[in-house]
Amino acid sequence: MAQSDDSVRPSNRARPLKIILSILFAYAGSFGVSDAAAAGGYTPAQAARGASIFAANCASCHAQNLTGGAGPALAGPAFHTSIQANYKTAARLNDFISKQMPLNAPGSLSQQNYLAVTAYVISKNGYAPGSTALSTASAPQIQLANVKVDENGSPAGASGQADEIVRAAPPSTETFGPMPSGADVDISDDMMGAAESDGKNWLLGGKSYANDRYSSLDQITSANVASLAPVAVVQTGMTASFETTPVVVHGVMFVTTPVVEHKMKIIALDAATGARIWETTYNLGAFKICCGPVNRGVAVAYGKVYFVTLDDKLVALDAKTGEQVFATTVADPSVGYSETLAPQVYKQQVIIGSAGGEWAIRGFVASYDATTGKQRWRWDSTDPASFAGDSYKSGGGMVWTTPAIDAERNLIVFSTGNPNPDLYGDKRKGDNLYTDSIVGLDLTSGKLRWAYQEVKHDVWDYDAVSPVVLFDVHQDGKTIPAAGEAGKVGWFFIVNRETGALIRKSDPYVAFSPNMFSQPTKKGVDMLPGANGGAEWSPPAYSPATHDVYVLAMDQLMTFTTQPATNTKGALRLGSAFANVKPHGLQDGRLVAIDTETGKIAWTKTTPQPLIGGALATAGNLVFMGEGNGNFDAFDAKSGDALWHYNLGAGVNAPPVTYEVDGQQYIAVAAGGNFQLTYPLGDAIVIFKLPKAVAESK
Repeated sequence: MAQSDDSVRPSNRARPLKIILSILFAYAGSFGVSDAAAAGGYTPAQAARGASIFAANCASCHAQNLTGGAGPALAGPAFHTSIQANYKTAARLNDFISKQMPLNAPGSLSQQNYLAVTAYVISKNGYAPGSTALSTASAPQIQLANVKVDENGSPAGASGQADEIVRAAPPSTETFGPMPSGADVDISDDMMGAAESDGKNWLLGGKSYANDRYSSLDQITSANVASLAPVAVVQTGMTASFETTPVVVHGVMFVTTPVVEHKMKIIALDAATGARIWETTYNLGAFKICCGPVNRGVAVAYGKVYFVTLDDKLVALDAKTGEQVFATTVADPSVGYSETLAPQVYKQQVIIGSAGGEWAIRGFVASYDATTGKQRWRWDSTDPASFAGDSYKSGGGMVWTTPAIDAERNLIVFSTGNPNPDLYGDKRKGDNLYTDSIVGLDLTSGKLRWAYQEVKHDVWDYDAVSPVVLFDVHQDGKTIPAAGEAGKVGWFFIVNRETGALIRKSDPYVAFSPNMFSQPTKKGVDMLPGANGGAEWSPPAYSPATHDVYVLAMDQLMTFTTQPATNTKGALRLGSAFANVKPHGLQDGRLVAIDTETGKIAWTKTTPQPLIGGALATAGNLVFMGEGNGNFDAFDAKSGDALWHYNLGAGVNAPPVTYEVDGQQYIAVAAGGNFQLTYPLGDAIVIFKLPKAVAESK
C-alpha cells in the first residue's frame, strides 16, 4: 500500500455492475418444457458460451451452479414457482434481462450475449438443447412454465438446480491468544450511558446513543493528519461487500465480516496491533437478500457480543472466549426477512430491526432480553389505517440501520424504509405510514410516541435508511432536543424529538431533477435522485464543535420503469425496475457538511464515484470517510479542505472509528468494497496511527 495521487480515478459514468439478476428474480422461478413446446430451444455451444459470460459476470453473486450466494439461487422450487406467473416464455425472460441488467449498465451486452446467458440459465433448469440456437425469433415459442416437476418441486431433468435446504452447522471458535493485559470487556449500562464522553473507547456502533459518530480525541488533528500511517492490516479471509463498524473496548476490537459461502466471522482483535484473540465462524442456513451479503457490526455489553445474521438469528457470544451463549430466531428468512444492522443495547435489552424491503413482508423493530434472548416487545412498522385493504400486511417499512436512544426521554428513534412494492403503488393506496419515516417509540413498551413521514406514498424508493442522529438545535433563544436523518430523497430532516414535529429540512444536498416526484411509467422516466439516494445506508457524523452534520451522498440519474406487481411468497416484489442512465448519465458522490442550526450547506466535496460507507468526526477538526476507488480520506471539518488520503486497494465503503490505546490515538476502517455499486472487493481491517514522534509533539 502506498499513498499516491496517481491512483486510477474512474470517469463520472458508473462502472458496469456485475450481471446481477436480483430484480429479475423478483418475478422469476425455475423452468421446464411444457407439452406445447418441443425441446431444442438452444444449442449446447450457445449454453456453454453463456456459461462463460455468466462466470465472468454473474457467478460471484449467484454461484456458477446457480445455487445462489450474494444473489438469489437461479434454480430450485422457489425459482420454479414464481416464473410461471410472470416469465412464461424465453422471450419474456430474455427481454427483461437485456433491458434491466447489468443494473448499472442496462443493455451494455450484445444481443447475442444476452441470449447466451438466457440459454445457460434455462439449460441448468432442465430444458433440453437442440440444433438451433436461441434467437429473438424463436424465443417467443419457448415455453418456460407448466412443466412437470419432481417430488422436490424442481423441474424434472434439471441439471444444476439449487439445494434450497441449507442445514447450518453449529458455530466454531478458534482461540489465538489472550486478551491484552488489563482488558475488561464486560461493559455496563453506566459505561454505555457515558460513551459520548469516553474518548478512549468506541463502545457503541454509533459511538454513543446519539449515533453522532463524534470522538473527543484530538491527538490526530488537521495540522498533523498528513503523517497518519497504517500500523496493521488484518486480512479476514472473507472477501465480499464489507460494511462493519468496529467496536473497541479497552484495547479489544470486535468486528463482523460479510457472508461468504454461507459463513461469516466474528473476530476479536488487539486494537493496537491487529493480532487475533479469537475468531468465531457462524454457519448460516438459507437466506434471501437484495443488496449484498453484508453485516454492519456487533453490540458489546454485559460480557457478551451480540450480532444478527442474514438467516434471521440474534446471536450472543461470550466476549472473552467467542463461545456461543444463545441464538434466537427473530423472523422467517424464507419469506424475505434478513438481518444486517448492528444491534443496539440498552438496560438489558437488545434492540434490532429487519432488512428485506424488496419482499412482500412487514417491517418491525423488536426488543430481546439481553440474558435469555427472549422477545420483550415488537412494533410493526405499517399502519393498517394508511394502507388500502390488507396491503399493510406486506407493506414494507424495514429498519435497516441501528436506532438512536434518548435515555432522558426513555425513547428509541430510528428511520424506516420504503413501502412494498417499491415502485408500484396502485395496490397500496394511502400515505403508507410509517414507511419512509423518522419514528420514536417508548423504550419500555415499544409503543409509538410519534412519527414524521419524509415521503408519503413513496413510489421512487426514496426511503429513510441512513441512521438517525440526535443533537440539539436552537430557536428563539431556546434549546430544542432534535433528531436528524439524511433521506434518500436528498434533504436532511430535523425533527423535535419530544413531539416528532418537523423543525426544518435542509437545502438539497444532491442534484434534483424537476420531475423527481413523477410517477414511473412502463416506458420509463429519468429522475434524480436515483433509487440509491441522496444518502444510502451510510451513517453520517455530527460535530458539536461545528454544529454540522457530515453526510455521504450520491448523484445517480436513473430510469424508473414500472409494471404491475404480483405477490408470490418468498419472491422479490419491486413492481418495477430502475437502472442508471447510459451513456453519460450523472454518476458522482458528495461529502456534504450541513449546518443543523440553519439547514444551509456549509461545504460540499464532490468525488468521481457515488459515496457509500460512513463518516467520522473528531475534536481534531477532522472528518474521515472512504471512497469506492480505495481512497481513505481526511478533511478539515470547518472548511472541507482535503488534507490526506491513503489508497487501500479495495473500496473503503464502511464507517471508520477512532479510539485510544496506551495514550496513542488510532483510526480503523474496513476496506472490502461494495456489492451495490460494484466497487473493488477486499477483506481487510486497516489500523492507522501517527508516528510516535509526531504524536508526542502534539
